[in-house]
Amino acid sequence: MKYISLIGCIIFFISCREEAGLIQNKVKRFESPTDENSSLPFLKVGEDDKLYLSWIKEVEDRSTLYFSSLKKEHDWSDAEVIATGTNWFVNWADYPSLNIDSQGNKISHYLIKSSSETYSYDVNLTISKNSHPWSSRIIPHNDQTPTEHGFATLLPMPNQTFTAVWLDGRNTHAPKPNDGHGQGAMTLRTANINLQGVITEEIELDSSVCDCCQTSGAMTSSGPVFVYRDRTKDEYRDISIVRKVKGQWTAPRTIFNDQWKIAGCPVNGPRIAAHRNQVAIAWFSAPKDIPQVKIIFSKDDGANFEDPIVIDDRNPLGRVDVVMDEKGTAFVSWLSFNDNRSQIKAIAVNRSGTIGNPIVISKTNGSRSSGFPQMELFENELYFAWTNTLKNQKKIDLARIKL
Repeated sequence: MKYISLIGCIIFFISCREEAGLIQNKVKRFESPTDENSSLPFLKVGEDDKLYLSWIKEVEDRSTLYFSSLKKEHDWSDAEVIATGTNWFVNWADYPSLNIDSQGNKISHYLIKSSSETYSYDVNLTISKNSHPWSSRIIPHNDQTPTEHGFATLLPMPNQTFTAVWLDGRNTHAPKPNDGHGQGAMTLRTANINLQGVITEEIELDSSVCDCCQTSGAMTSSGPVFVYRDRTKDEYRDISIVRKVKGQWTAPRTIFNDQWKIAGCPVNGPRIAAHRNQVAIAWFSAPKDIPQVKIIFSKDDGANFEDPIVIDDRNPLGRVDVVMDEKGTAFVSWLSFNDNRSQIKAIAVNRSGTIGNPIVISKTNGSRSSGFPQMELFENELYFAWTNTLKNQKKIDLARIKL
């Protein structure tokens, strides 16, 4: 396992800074298209080469999912409604998402309660065909059990369809209401959705996974790949990957044996980024009770991985994100906790070690209400979005860094 190389940074300090290092004084705040009572931001660069931001606004018992796209001069388009309702499951860790194909077709997901039980909700999808009105909601799973279905990831496919992956709790149904997560295993499932909302190829990918950690996906040169926190019978909860190669899903495979044994879900999923055959995965782990943020690289579409690099082992909270540029340099963001302060940090990394130094994007509240900070790479700038709860109100803050 590799650790951050201070010697390497000293030797290559000048060239590293010029190539991809992050510089603290380049962090710039800019205006958000959101207003008060907004949270759960999600940033996405679509295949149509635009940057999108989605978020939820809550007013009394009504939740509304919005989106906006970035225009020139760091200005945002007017907010548009994706969906709204009064029976949603809104959760700090299980946030809605948005993705866009090369033709501008959009897909989004959000969660709706399926019964009065505490952990009983469905993944709901909606599609907008080339800026037309959003479709009626589509549920990708057909089990109709009053259980958890969430932590979804959506990817556009080349044939004007989308692939969805989600955590599926059909086997976890508790015998009594409000009995928590139930007794059976959470599973990982997938399905394809076309522009008409038709569901095909719904199958199980993993029969036992961690109950409430986020999934993440990316498109490689050989097809889609998804990562998630797995779960063994002995309660080891390390990160696994599934890949679709030549139309067939591979068996789940652990990317690195952290051997983190924990009896409950840490609510801290991995994130993945890819550029052609290069893949980077960032994640949080705490083997032997030592919290760590790590990254691992692959140069063959996620089939094999090099040794992981430890980004932070000074008591990080995790909540990672990762993006990758065309040169294969990865940028990782995470939530740190040092000197009784929570901060959103970011760093540039390549396969041989760390480039530059970690920088602070913003101070933040480390509680659950602050959610999961988001990061995207767009037109040679890193963009960040997070929920600000420091003044006892929810609002979304944004920052950017010119590379």
